[in-house]
Amino acid sequence: MSRRRTLGTKKKIALLVSAATVAGGGAFVMASTSNAAPTPKSASESTVCLGLATALGNNQKFIADQRANPDAQSEARIANREAVVAEIKRKQEASGCAVGESAQDSQTAQPSQPAQSAQPPAASAQPSQPAESAPAGDTGDGAAASGQQVCNGSTVTLSGEGGAPAASSNQFPAGTKLKVTNLDNNKSTTVEVTSVSGSCALLNNAAFEQVREPGKFLIRRALIEKVG
Repeated sequence: MSRRRTLGTKKKIALLVSAATVAGGGAFVMASTSNAAPTPKSASESTVCLGLATALGNNQKFIADQRANPDAQSEARIANREAVVAEIKRKQEASGCAVGESAQDSQTAQPSQPAQSAQPPAASAQPSQPAESAPAGDTGDGAAASGQQVCNGSTVTLSGEGGAPAASSNQFPAGTKLKVTNLDNNKSTTVEVTSVSGSCALLNNAAFEQVREPGKFLIRRALIEKVG
């Protein structure tokens, strides 16, 4: 006569608890994996991140310049730009970019300069040409004639400042009017320089919105003209 072995109540409870623990552990691992934060994108991986990094770099350069060569208004300017830097970092985080990554706006490329360097021979043969060839150059000191292309080779990004459409510049004094055209979508805006920045031409938030492409914080192909 065989005897059937049965599990006691305590053993049954212990087995159920063990099974629940294993299942719970697996669920925890799956949840942890699915909720892992994505790796932030760098400026080299995203145009959006590059635009924000450039804007951050330009503002940081401006702050550094103000601290190196302070004047009566430097403290107020630095406080304003520090608030702008904080806002740019918030946009970096919201866009999935590496927070705090900065890049300086390069103005070393001057597309129009090679053509100018090839002109002197023709100009020497035409005595009347030198006076006409002068407006074609970008002196970079704010002395450009009205209607002249300036900031050759410079990309355009936002300064991060609020208010009505305006620009800031390290080459043109307040009151100068600049026309900025985004050659990728043919949108343009004419704005007045109202403050100093660390770049040839930066647009504040309102002005940048008038010419930007959706989701982008950098204009790679820009035509900048001094119109007043």
